[in-house]
Amino acid sequence: MGKYFAENESIYARQADDIGKIIQTIASRYIGANPPHPLTYRAYCRNGIGRAPDYRYRFDLAALFPGAAPETMVYAWAKLWGAQEGPLNLAVSGYGPVTLYWNGQLVFKSNIINERFGDQRSAVTVSLKQGWNDIVVKFTKTPAGFGGLVGTASPKNFPLCFLMPSPERNGQEGWLFTPPLIAELNELPKQGTSEAATGLQWYPEREWPAAQSAMGQLQRLYGLPRGCTGIGWTKAFFPHGGLGRYSLKGFNQGPIQIYLAGQPIYASAASGRFDLPIQAPFGKQDLLVLCDCEEPEPDWGFGIQLSDGAATVPLQTPYPVHGAKDPWLYCGPFAESALPDPAELQKMDRLFPGADGGCYWRLDRPGVWVRPYLENQNFGRWSYPLGVTLYGLLQTGRVLGCEALVEYVRQHVTACTAIFQYAFWDKEQYGAAGVLNQLTTTDSLDDCGSFGSLLLEAARTETIPDFRAVADFVAGYIEARQARLPDGAFYREKAFHTFMDDTLWADDLYMSVPFLCRYYRLTGAARYLDDAVRQLLLFHRYLYLPERKIMSHVYDVKIGKATGVPWGRGNGWVLFSCAELLAFLPDAHPDRPRLLQLFNQLCEGYRALQDETGMWHQVLTDVDSYPETSCTAMFIYAFARGVRYGWLEEKDPYLLAAVRGWEGLSRQAIDDHGNIYGVCRGSGFSFSADYYKNDLSWNFNDTHGVGIVMLAGVELLGAVQAASHREPATLAPKGD
Repeated sequence: MGKYFAENESIYARQADDIGKIIQTIASRYIGANPPHPLTYRAYCRNGIGRAPDYRYRFDLAALFPGAAPETMVYAWAKLWGAQEGPLNLAVSGYGPVTLYWNGQLVFKSNIINERFGDQRSAVTVSLKQGWNDIVVKFTKTPAGFGGLVGTASPKNFPLCFLMPSPERNGQEGWLFTPPLIAELNELPKQGTSEAATGLQWYPEREWPAAQSAMGQLQRLYGLPRGCTGIGWTKAFFPHGGLGRYSLKGFNQGPIQIYLAGQPIYASAASGRFDLPIQAPFGKQDLLVLCDCEEPEPDWGFGIQLSDGAATVPLQTPYPVHGAKDPWLYCGPFAESALPDPAELQKMDRLFPGADGGCYWRLDRPGVWVRPYLENQNFGRWSYPLGVTLYGLLQTGRVLGCEALVEYVRQHVTACTAIFQYAFWDKEQYGAAGVLNQLTTTDSLDDCGSFGSLLLEAARTETIPDFRAVADFVAGYIEARQARLPDGAFYREKAFHTFMDDTLWADDLYMSVPFLCRYYRLTGAARYLDDAVRQLLLFHRYLYLPERKIMSHVYDVKIGKATGVPWGRGNGWVLFSCAELLAFLPDAHPDRPRLLQLFNQLCEGYRALQDETGMWHQVLTDVDSYPETSCTAMFIYAFARGVRYGWLEEKDPYLLAAVRGWEGLSRQAIDDHGNIYGVCRGSGFSFSADYYKNDLSWNFNDTHGVGIVMLAGVELLGAVQAASHREPATLAPKGD
């Protein structure tokens, strides 16, 4: 019996030592569990509750209700989807008294300390049930303040998107809230209850006031910006086969152009009505209207109806937008001299250059805009573990000649780069972005370097739109904004989690060095490669444990000491990064001999700690700690690469260690379906080995390890093939 499952359930029991089939199985399982679903688009009312930069919802009730009397109360109501049961950590801050109910149960009531120090966060752990969960928050006004912040305790990993809970606004992001009330509610609202059934008025307003309702839709959305164009976009379903015959009727206030399925079908330079026959193929077709705001027209807008003579042809939202009740999306205003090509307008993943700056799609409701959200667990997400996961998929696809794997990576990366410009605008408009949350809040190497390295690696062979803008952003952060010690070493100065302030982590070598190497390859600017070399040598100085020839996990700058604990994955990041750097470093670089010496010393230290099964452990020097998959894979990767590239002074012992390590993984940590076990979850740090051994548990199919296992297989496959042909390992071109 193995540590994680019976040996008969292992991938080794099915594929033995066929490395290619094993990494193919891992890759196929991962993609099957994370299909390439697109972004989710939702209606969002900017007249309601916005977000703070830490992704919590900010209830600034003093601004919303400046005349509210003391001791009045506002109730806010939302819902949250739970994919599975488990604990959920929230963070609450109050400008005054705050009471929080979760699924009808009281879970938090502020005390005088919370209310006195409203800038502090109170941790609240709730039980997330599978399906929809109700949350109701009561805020009470005092002379000290009115409102507070409620939401995620972990914005980087779990930004949490709360939705409006009533049937009337099903699918919209945000919260409903009452006006100030003088008495407490006798019954809390709950799932399935309509707004009308509560007997309460709920904000934000759903409908336009009478004066705006009487206007053309473009005037109520954008005013009367003379010389500008507004866009309306919908889809029509044409029910007849072939080129069916239909009637298009309507009116326009301002010059108009109409496009059907990308082709112009009507234009008029004057306001008026129209009634014209058209032909259209069967199925859903895009209908695009461009309407100009010109003098002396007092109004601005249009109306359209399609029919086949017997019945109305239904219109529908051109792209699925949850919470949209209307079939039209609108965008503008555009300066007529800078109007995008109509074919380029029918996009959801970009920001358009409007007359007053960037503009995006909205709905004909008060203050309601369309926003994209990333609601997939992994696909389309930007994070450092996924940077390594996709790197593994990419290299697996390349070595196996499997274009489907490479295409999956391209799609994932493109989903991030295409929305890059929009994401920063979204953050500026709404306080916190619905997409690319880590990249738009970059304040650490974790947020940018790993995935940035994968981006550059993918762009080397694949067409990745807008990749250079993203790469330049990452390089600008690392070079100019990342905190450094006086000697230039990267460190965590003011981390989001203050626990990490003033620390230097072995992990951050992988979060920086591979990107710097690839950005050097892209730009030819040697300073990026030199910085990568500098970081590896400096981290070695701070973290090296000479008696074992391995590395400590963290150096605490405040007390001037390393923790002395050799955490497995932390050491793996160091050797992995060194192997990446050596592949890019020119033979003539003055620091190459020192780095080769360092690489050999570390490999010697790690090889001595391999256990009898071929694996390495969570605490490298403690065989009673669990066998840890990600560090085992990284040591295999580095050993195999060292053999293949000729970096190791002794090849045979390390090739044997890599082969034994792979057999250990395939027998003990990879099951016959390609699931990965024994990957340590994301860590904190401690000066005590007990934390790593007993508190820092492992996760199933954790993305900190899935890609690293594939990369280990790719490198070992190359080293074994070279050795089996009895040829010396060939140095690949620098950077390959």
